[in-house]
Amino acid sequence: MTTIAATFDTLSYAKRFKAAGFTDSQAEEVVAALREVRDSRLEEMATKGDIKEVTIEIEKVRREIAESKADTIKWMFGVAAGQAVFIVTLLKMFPVR
Repeated sequence: MTTIAATFDTLSYAKRFKAAGFTDSQAEEVVAALREVRDSRLEEMATKGDIKEVTIEIEKVRREIAESKADTIKWMFGVAAGQAVFIVTLLKMFPVR
């Protein structure tokens, strides 16, 4: 996953908390906690590049599935034709009287 850069103005948030009555150390701790939460959430976010990579992989899997379906159908018709030939051969070998 790609790292996302985002700005977080800690000073303005600290000022807001101080204006609301927090002490300097309380405001700094709250802002530090907010930054940690924000950073952990950013790490979990997908970028457009991540989504594009996943989309490409999904398309590859879809193509492989389609190819597998085509191969399976070919084998089914081949086996059915072989069974038909086998049955016709048996009927000719052992005619019904």
